[in-house]
Amino acid sequence: MKLTLLLLTAAALAALTLWKARVHEARAEAEWPPQGQFVTVEGTRVHAVVMGPGDAPDLVLIHGASGNTRDMTFDLAPALAGAFRVIVFDRPGLGHGERIGRGGATITQQAALLQQAAAKLGADRPVVLGHSYGGAVALAWAVTRPDALSALVSVAGAAKPWDSALPPLYKVLSHPVLGPLAAPVLTAWVPDSYVETAVSEIFAPQDPPEGYLSHVGTGLTLRRETLRENARQRAGLLAQIEALHTRYAEIEVPAEIVHGTADTTVGLSIHARPLAAEVPGATLTSLDGIGHMPHHAAMTAVIAAIHRAATRAGLHPRD
Repeated sequence: MKLTLLLLTAAALAALTLWKARVHEARAEAEWPPQGQFVTVEGTRVHAVVMGPGDAPDLVLIHGASGNTRDMTFDLAPALAGAFRVIVFDRPGLGHGERIGRGGATITQQAALLQQAAAKLGADRPVVLGHSYGGAVALAWAVTRPDALSALVSVAGAAKPWDSALPPLYKVLSHPVLGPLAAPVLTAWVPDSYVETAVSEIFAPQDPPEGYLSHVGTGLTLRRETLRENARQRAGLLAQIEALHTRYAEIEVPAEIVHGTADTTVGLSIHARPLAAEVPGATLTSLDGIGHMPHHAAMTAVIAAIHRAATRAGLHPRD
């Protein structure tokens, strides 16, 4: 009798958890719907937001881990849309982007997908900017598809191997057995405010700009498949960078590297400085006291780096 009661209670709790997870996901997708259009590349739908005049130089913006297009569309993309035709992508499996295959897309696979999506939108050789994890994708684009970009901008980008362990939550969510069990629990029971707190910590020592947390779509991050895909991507990142970083000397396009000295998420000395030393002609801009989100906390410096990269590539941003 006790065992039967226990099993019934467990089944009821599981059913409640799945119901709450579906409700949470539906609410998040209704509150933060796609902002742009969809491009299909080899059967995979890519979400893209396009801003700016069609005759301006093309600029692709790639967001970091757990993020989506809204990180870039909050202030950076609109600020650049007069000088460039800006294309902001959701990386596969995040935001409103469809995942590649069974998930865990590598940085090289993501670079290939986004490059082809950009080409379908008429951007054959854009300036490519990547932030954080997106910086690794931008580097993979520059290394593996060197004829398909004009210049590279890395903003707090992950570039070199590191020796810290994978955080426990990523270990659990990326696990083939534990992940499917843990994700619904998090989706159902973790409030959006938890993600908002985590995002605020990533900005440290700065604060998020006013209105950022309500714009960026924190609820999208807590969807079951998004949690798992982000974790799988993050779990594979170190090995992928280990395979890629020995090829940075092959990058021939102009490269601008922007990194905050107070960044404790992707360290300046581990990533940006060695990258600047290895990419021929790269320029490193160190931002004193700035944390992991320079494209918001020091947007003027990031915009200046983008303009320098474009000018070095022989492009002419509009006034």
